[in-house]
Amino acid sequence: MSAHKKNGFQQNTGLIDFLVKEGVLNQEKAEEVKLKVVQTGKDEEEIIKSLNVVSSQDLAKAKASLNNFDFVDLSTQPLSPEAMAVLPKEIAERFKVFPLSIDRTTNVMELAMANPLDMFAIEFVEQKTGFKVRPLAAEEGQIDEFIAVKYATSLSKEVTEALKDVTTESGYSKIIDVGRQTFIKDEKIAEIVRNILDFAVRARASDIHIEPQEKTTRVRYRIDGILQEKLTVPKPLHDALVSRIKILSGLKIDEKRVPQDGRFNFTEASEDVDLRVSTLPTAWGEKVVMRLLKKTGGVPDLPELGLRGLALKNLEEAILRPHGIIIICGPTGSGKTTTLYSIISRINTPKVNIVTLEDPIEYKIPGVNQVQVNPAAGLTFASGLRAFLRQDPNIILVGEIRDRETADLAIQASLTGHLVFSTLHTNDASGALPRLLDMGAEPYLLASSMTAVLAQRVVRKIHEDCKEEYEADEKVIKEIKEVLGSLWPSNKKDNILYRGKGCAGCGDSGYYGRIGIFEVMPVTEKISRMILERSPAAEIEKQARSEGMVTMKQDGYLKVIEGISTVEEVLRVAQE
Repeated sequence: MSAHKKNGFQQNTGLIDFLVKEGVLNQEKAEEVKLKVVQTGKDEEEIIKSLNVVSSQDLAKAKASLNNFDFVDLSTQPLSPEAMAVLPKEIAERFKVFPLSIDRTTNVMELAMANPLDMFAIEFVEQKTGFKVRPLAAEEGQIDEFIAVKYATSLSKEVTEALKDVTTESGYSKIIDVGRQTFIKDEKIAEIVRNILDFAVRARASDIHIEPQEKTTRVRYRIDGILQEKLTVPKPLHDALVSRIKILSGLKIDEKRVPQDGRFNFTEASEDVDLRVSTLPTAWGEKVVMRLLKKTGGVPDLPELGLRGLALKNLEEAILRPHGIIIICGPTGSGKTTTLYSIISRINTPKVNIVTLEDPIEYKIPGVNQVQVNPAAGLTFASGLRAFLRQDPNIILVGEIRDRETADLAIQASLTGHLVFSTLHTNDASGALPRLLDMGAEPYLLASSMTAVLAQRVVRKIHEDCKEEYEADEKVIKEIKEVLGSLWPSNKKDNILYRGKGCAGCGDSGYYGRIGIFEVMPVTEKISRMILERSPAAEIEKQARSEGMVTMKQDGYLKVIEGISTVEEVLRVAQE
């Protein structure tokens, strides 16, 4: 090791050539850096940084590869409050290190280091914590940010404090043991659960997953539709956490062999949240998923959801008719229920009687008679719909059309003067009509009862605070132009699109919040005729497009051009 160390890493004279080989530095810039090294006598890394020719992450990766260290991108790593409880913030700051995980069986701590060759730092951490260090290379700026933010955030700080009290020298001897009814440290478990829930509300999460694995339990949050791992907790705490959640949601603590469902309320600051809880026995223990349903904030209106232009006009015309069927299509998690609630809120007046049959009731709407299906008691979509017709309704919402009986009843209800709303699991609007025919609906009845079909997906919105322009690849622009056709704005000449750079406000994702992309297909005279002829979905779509329907992908690309979302998001949800 003849080369000297600078900022900890071994100063390797092959750094410039390695960066060229990796394709992150072009030959021309490389020659410029080499010339500066000769002229100034400074080392390669210093010159690269001063000229700002390579991103700090690419530089850190290259240094790690040259010195045979694994590189870790901290933004993709979950927090381990257990590891943070072992290594104090002051030591992390002093040596520019961040603890990623600890394994008590092998007594190893994974440590992200700005300088993994700093033997003094490694020895100091080993002596202080009693764990053997496995060093990993990480970007110095990321380590500084993680030390500043993660040690301070409530999720890690509070859980870390609680873990300090729960963990003892002998491991986990003081932990609550439900089996033997020794409820020691129960209040600490309650505190950890509260912090997991607090963080979910602050991070705008829609679901929390608590998943047991072989050595740890991971906590993941679904934020803007994407699961993100934010926390790992020691495996011995798992049963205690699950028991605490079961107590809150009124489930049987001692029943671990079958799935259970429950719910409870939680208040954080001004937010009142209803949590639907589901447990599932897995190989490593019980997995818990909690769906968060905010009671505050109200239902968004149709333009807020992302409906506009001709699609909005067609839907508004359809919902103002006194009878007919309006179907909303899309896979699970595509926002169908939210759209239905938005429509119901729009037409909810004291002059109409609205009844809904849902599984489950997600939001309670004042003035609407909402019914929860209960198959165990014999209340199914079909039997409930039959009962509804004796309740003098004007508007009926059936959560989902799942079988022929429900489809027939929905058609009969619409033909006897009711406005019926429902959902269907099809990929696009045109596919809904053949699906209903496949279920056994009579073509002539379907043709006269269908008013409109709406299909939708949800995409993440670019975070306005860190939005930036970039020049898109020619292939991407060509694809967008082909899909949009005559919808491509004539005044848009350049290849400029938008993306989120990523900042603390959006958790470095570049996205914040979600918006819908839609296609609304009114059932016109020509499409009614195609239903009678049992035309395939592709022909129905072709006809709808000739009548002016904007497809989901087109709506998505229009939102890309306007800088609301990104190409990647539209392709993620709407690519055939």
